[in-house]
Amino acid sequence: MPMVRFRLTGGRADADAMIATLHGINDIEHVEEIDDMMSGMRDDSSSSDSISDSEAQLYRIEVDAPDDELADTVRVSAEALARERDVGIEFTDEF
Repeated sequence: MPMVRFRLTGGRADADAMIATLHGINDIEHVEEIDDMMSGMRDDSSSSDSISDSEAQLYRIEVDAPDDELADTVRVSAEALARERDVGIEFTDEF
C-alpha cells in the first residue's frame, strides 16, 4: 500500500478541510494527522499557548492508498485544495 505524506502550512481550518477532503475519496480508509510535540513551539516564545489560531502552522498528514493510481489521486486532490485555500503543501517520503 502506498503511503502519501505531506506537510501543510496553514491554519487549523485548512488542515481540517484537507483531511475531510481526502477522507471523501472513494477507497481511502486511513487519513491521519501526525502529531509533533515541537511543531507548536515558536522560536520567540517559551510557550506554545501563545500561538494565535490565525497564524500559519505546520501540519503533517499521511494517507494510506490501496494502489499507486489512488495515491496519485490523493496528491492531485491535496494540491488542488492547497491551491484553492492558498496554503503551502510539500510532499515527502518521511517526516
